[in-house]
Amino acid sequence: MESPGYDLAAHARSFGAAAGEYARARPGYPDDAVDFLVAGARRVLDLGAGTGKFTASLVARGLDVVAVEPSPQMLAELRSTLDVEAHEGSAEATGLPDACVDAVVVAQAWHWVDPARAVPEVARVLRPGGTLGLVWNVRDESVPWVGRVWAIAQQGSEHEMRSSAANVGAPFTGGETFTTRFEHVTDRAGILDLVASRSYVIVLADHERADLLAEVGRVLDEEFAPGEEVRVPYLTHCTRFRRG
Repeated sequence: MESPGYDLAAHARSFGAAAGEYARARPGYPDDAVDFLVAGARRVLDLGAGTGKFTASLVARGLDVVAVEPSPQMLAELRSTLDVEAHEGSAEATGLPDACVDAVVVAQAWHWVDPARAVPEVARVLRPGGTLGLVWNVRDESVPWVGRVWAIAQQGSEHEMRSSAANVGAPFTGGETFTTRFEHVTDRAGILDLVASRSYVIVLADHERADLLAEVGRVLDEEFAPGEEVRVPYLTHCTRFRRG
């Protein structure tokens, strides 16, 4: 459940203010997850593409890619590193023509959309038999140091925006699932950027954000030597639907 006074829209709009941290720190996606989500597709829409973390995997496969992202700052980061067709737009209003893609993938973003409007819009841009793939990277907080860091990072927030895929309905069928594990290799500064790129940290007052990051820094100093490589364990959860 959302905490009292929780403003979903404000969190959704917050990422532009931390686009640089997001681009530097957020992990990409493991190959087996990408293969599951776009199997057989030639033209793919990365919807809610952010700074291009998933887009990069599509480009690397030689696919015909279009990226749609509502934040101008996030889109600028994407365009600075990837030469792809990219537009401002949203899951509810992509701005794309009918039946123009074989697959739509929404990476780390379906929890921000209005399914009542996004589902028919995704169905509109998909060719018959095309797929909608939803994917989330979720940290494995059973690892002690990860649990310690995010117990601090999520203070004042009852949940990190994760969503069940159960709110995808007609004209989609299926709901095949796939989960895999990987490690994101970074360092102390990368962990601080990773925390700073979370919506519930971005929306804090400046002094609250500084205090939170300092507290996270103290935990990291206890856990890791200066310059030590840090491996963040993730579970990647995928669900794939087919348009009827």
